[in-house]
Amino acid sequence: MSSLVQSVDWLAIAPPTLAAVVGLIVLVADLFIGDARKSVLGWMSVAGLAASALLLLPLLDGDRATFCLTGDANTCSYVADPFTLVIQLLVLGGALLVALLSVTALKDADRQLPEGEYWFLLLSSAAGAALLPASRDLATLIVALEVASLPAFALVGIKRGDKKSSEAALKFFLSSVTATAVSLMGVSFVYATTGTLYLTQIADRIQHVDGQLHTLAQTGVVLTLVGFAFKTAAVPFHFWVPDTYVGAPLPIAAYLSVVGKAVGFSGLILVTVIAFPSYADVWGPALAALAALTMTVGNVGALRQQATRAYSAVRLLAWSSVGQAGYLLVPIAAAGYSKDAEKAIGSTVAYALMYAAVNLGAFAVAALVARRHPLNRISDYRGLYAESPLSALILGFFLLCLAGLPPGIIGLFAKVTVFSAAVDAGLGWLAVVMAVNVVIALFYYLQWTTLLFRAPEGEPGTHRVPAPLTAAIALTAVLGIVLSGAPQLILRFSETGLF
Repeated sequence: MSSLVQSVDWLAIAPPTLAAVVGLIVLVADLFIGDARKSVLGWMSVAGLAASALLLLPLLDGDRATFCLTGDANTCSYVADPFTLVIQLLVLGGALLVALLSVTALKDADRQLPEGEYWFLLLSSAAGAALLPASRDLATLIVALEVASLPAFALVGIKRGDKKSSEAALKFFLSSVTATAVSLMGVSFVYATTGTLYLTQIADRIQHVDGQLHTLAQTGVVLTLVGFAFKTAAVPFHFWVPDTYVGAPLPIAAYLSVVGKAVGFSGLILVTVIAFPSYADVWGPALAALAALTMTVGNVGALRQQATRAYSAVRLLAWSSVGQAGYLLVPIAAAGYSKDAEKAIGSTVAYALMYAAVNLGAFAVAALVARRHPLNRISDYRGLYAESPLSALILGFFLLCLAGLPPGIIGLFAKVTVFSAAVDAGLGWLAVVMAVNVVIALFYYLQWTTLLFRAPEGEPGTHRVPAPLTAAIALTAVLGIVLSGAPQLILRFSETGLF
């Protein structure tokens, strides 16, 4: 009889585990720290996320796996391969930058936000998001998705007595729970037809399903994808995005735009490429249609934003993030048509890394402007160059990266990589739709960029930038500049593959 005792590879699971442990420590420490010293909790959280990211370094020497089936070392629930490590770096690095933004936001809120709960929820969500790309069975995937999502609902609605915040949290919660319920039904159908939850076993068994269960298996595949499509803010699962971003504290909007998307995309990649490759004829066309719809609706929504409307800057970033999600979906759809699915997936990962760095940077500058202009209108950015030249130049650079224009070279190269993935897979029509959308996006990104350098309407003020906010803006700016100077650092993923 084979032993049921398993050894746990603690080094492999260290990054998400440390984030979760630091979250619990912060929650307990909150009980014993007086109101005057609550800022210590923020710096503990920043240190915890930095340490979690550093724990990825020892894992670079080779693939690791743990929680495997006894007697089958190749079928595991947790795998730390290159794909896992890259997404965990994106998630933990993104959460670290959000934590730096949050230190300033919590101080400015003057105890309107409960600090202990805030940091505990942020760390818990980051731990779930870091667990998800390593998950290799459907049960762990769904649990990781919910661990990442449930604290995010609370973070969106954490502003005390703020109706917008409560309404945003309710919309986010109801739509997310519905999507999760649909996904769970899909998982149950897949389990009923294959008898397993492990992704690699599903890939083998789902090809040999009885004819009478074929429709059930197809339905399970489609329903399973719905929950992850919701997390990516793909149309028609996008309607929660603008109101949620406006109602949430600004650092949490930044978190959802980057880490939330990373969760959705890594989940989509795992279930499509590893679990359901034989059903590429089902999910390939579905994701291609979703990509075209998502980028079009997102960019048109961003184009319609009025510069003088309250929170129009945040709304534009929200709709822009929906449009960017469409670009990110293109290579995943292409993987359904391509003989080299790994190369296509690498294009999505490369684009996600570029998007994470520059979008977090744009939110960081938006957080800076919001300190003087709480309504955060696009018109509030007029003449930013006269008030804070460096901030204006950095925001202009980030917007040009998102638009794919020089000097934002990394944005241009990342878009070309995604475009070529569609062309190589024979999706010429999708490449045309993407090209049209890139032109639409140019208009609103350039409109905002030119506004930064116009003469200010009143007397230019001065922006006092707190140290944590300075660090967040500087880190994202350095990342964007380095990647524009050496785009091969991330574009190589579209050539080498990650699995």
